[in-house]
Amino acid sequence: MAHSLSAKKRVRQNEKGRARNRARKVLIKDQIKGFLGALGSGDFTKAQEELRKTAQRLDKVAAKGTIHKNAAARKRSRLTLRLNAARAAGAGTKAAKA
Repeated sequence: MAHSLSAKKRVRQNEKGRARNRARKVLIKDQIKGFLGALGSGDFTKAQEELRKTAQRLDKVAAKGTIHKNAAARKRSRLTLRLNAARAAGAGTKAAKA
């Protein structure tokens, strides 16, 4: 237990920061779920829009220091790869049907 006033204040600040970071991470996870849902439904225009929103959210959270900027870049890259792979697979099935 903190005894000095400054240590008590630091505990309060840490609690607020933790709550803020946790909320931001939940927002990222929800955004990614929205993207994956759009991708799973096969709606590539909606998935593209969701990817744009997700990338924006990742960059904002990284700028605030909640996650590292390279972690945000890695997530953005992997999500983009998934979208491109799904598009390629979708185009391949359309070509096979034709």
